[in-house]
Amino acid sequence: MSFSIFEVLSKKPLSMAKLNNEINPQVINLIAKGTQITGNISSDGDLRIDGEISGDLDTKGRLVIGASGKIEGEIKCNSCEISGTHKGKLFVSELLSLKATSKVSGEIVTGKLSIEPGAYFAGTCTMSDEPTGNEFK
Repeated sequence: MSFSIFEVLSKKPLSMAKLNNEINPQVINLIAKGTQITGNISSDGDLRIDGEISGDLDTKGRLVIGASGKIEGEIKCNSCEISGTHKGKLFVSELLSLKATSKVSGEIVTGKLSIEPGAYFAGTCTMSDEPTGNEFK
């Protein structure tokens, strides 16, 4: 069996292009440690923040703020787990989980709240079964 180099090369980009055009709902968007973003972010999928963001963040999926992650601005998401730092308003339609290393200051509106011993929170918190943040869109 023999292959032409042009035959192999011409087939591979077609399959890669097809894969790149497909949306994978299980892909997690990552803002890595050492990355700094100024501006607003909007996403239909899940997000993990290990870097720093100054601006508003809006996602229809799950948000994870890692231990090195810092966000200053308004957050709207479906569910959220915080191990890092957040300053601003936080609207979570389902579960907000504050881990032991988290530092959160500002206003929280959430459906359910879980706080580990050691977590720091300064501000106000409202728990409600009513839609918050993303459901109003």
